[in-house]
Amino acid sequence: MKEPRGQELIDRYKKNYHMSAEDDITEEMILKHWNLEKTLTSEILKSNSENRWEITDRCYTTLYRELWWLNKFTNSNNNISPSIKYKNIIEILGYPPKKIYEIGSGKAELITYLASCGFECKATEITRERGGKYASEVPNLSWGISDGIHLNKFEKSGSYDVVISDQVIEHLHPDDIIEHFKNVNSILSSEGKYIFITPHKHMGPADISRVFKCEKPFGMHLKEYTYKELKNSLEKAGFKDIYGVFHIPNTLTQLTGVYIKPKVSSIYLTYSCAVEQLISLLPYKTRRKAMIFFFVPDIFMIAQKK
Repeated sequence: MKEPRGQELIDRYKKNYHMSAEDDITEEMILKHWNLEKTLTSEILKSNSENRWEITDRCYTTLYRELWWLNKFTNSNNNISPSIKYKNIIEILGYPPKKIYEIGSGKAELITYLASCGFECKATEITRERGGKYASEVPNLSWGISDGIHLNKFEKSGSYDVVISDQVIEHLHPDDIIEHFKNVNSILSSEGKYIFITPHKHMGPADISRVFKCEKPFGMHLKEYTYKELKNSLEKAGFKDIYGVFHIPNTLTQLTGVYIKPKVSSIYLTYSCAVEQLISLLPYKTRRKAMIFFFVPDIFMIAQKK
């Protein structure tokens, strides 16, 4: 498959990173991003458990320092208000008071909004390059650094009612996913919930690899998952109550003005696991088209501690 170049490449890049048409992005910038991300990804994948945080921290610091436009322009074309964008999460959370810990807060939009709703919140990041400078000064919000894996080294057991991650676990080393889930379980209080959203493998790749029409991720999405893979990993980590969340995309809610509450269901999870297994038998292009009829692009799951 021929890689896009010129204006086609720029348009695909802006679409993938939700940038506006006016953002000043050149082909040279995109190629720099592509080559740098592949190099950094290789370094992270080659790391071991002893040096992984150090290497990952350095790689992400390098990424956002060298590619300054990611912090400046990403989501510049996203005009969905937080009240719509995060309404599904609010519906699932219920009402304050609850203590919430977010893994990989990025620019802290989600956790800042939750804090403004009255929840007691803590934002975290793996690198200070995207750290607390993006957290608004609002009540109920603190900031911390974490490797995203060994959470019990940073927080006391049973400290939080809810742990949240949005577009994070695909960035973790595949060898660490079960350890990540185990540590989430550890810092959750009794009956606490882990709410997470991540790209679906069959809809991917969702990183920069999509811009170049690749069939699998070669960038900082170290692994994109299926519902079944995540369910199996959560069970190995000790979670017993695991649910899929059926929800309507935010863009459709904004377009129609109609909001349908998300449905948290073990039956929906079973359905998702079965359908994705059938779809996995299809060729890549057909698989992605078929997924549109059965799923929204992201996996949305909840694991509850008992």
